[in-house]
Amino acid sequence: MSHDHTHDHTDYQPDIEDFPFTDRMVMTQAIAELIVEKGICTADELRQQIELMDSKEPALGARLVAKTWVDPEFKSRVLEDCAKAAAEIGIDIGDIPIKAIENTEDVHNVVVCTLCSCYPRMLIGLPPDWYKSRAYRSRAVKEPRKVLEEFGTHIPDNVEVRVHDSTADLRYLVLPARPDGTADWDERKLAQLITRDSMVGVTPAKSPDDT
Repeated sequence: MSHDHTHDHTDYQPDIEDFPFTDRMVMTQAIAELIVEKGICTADELRQQIELMDSKEPALGARLVAKTWVDPEFKSRVLEDCAKAAAEIGIDIGDIPIKAIENTEDVHNVVVCTLCSCYPRMLIGLPPDWYKSRAYRSRAVKEPRKVLEEFGTHIPDNVEVRVHDSTADLRYLVLPARPDGTADWDERKLAQLITRDSMVGVTPAKSPDDT
């Protein structure tokens, strides 16, 4: 179909092919090809697994945390074996272990992956860009209180801050403290207070006034 107007191609959304592959991209592609070549899984099975991981959202983790707030026995099971407890409510967290860690009046937990961006994707979805940044990965270990303050989270001096380093073999999920003023809330309503960032530990759960 002909047309008599011109297109200005000076501003456009660059394609991934416009940039050279990074070392990690080359390594990822090579590993994927090797897995298929060795018959560990088929290309279709690999694609399905990637799609499954990409489909996960923080709402899954929020549902799990909300139940720990209303059911102390369930919380104990989550702290002991997160995968097994999650399966009780129909959540499959995959094969990589996830350890739940609870924020209390005396301890505030925060999660980082100093090596790359290991993250409990099967429970709370894809990691945010800041979690993968070099600045967060290095500073969260060296100056966690300062980093938390930049997220708007002030931790009193009498509260211990514990930093947990995720690995390819073990991921972490923070159980944020239940906000005051929610004594009569049900699980579904409580889940609305639990955010991705609160399950990483950089912020507390939202207060009832924020909903």
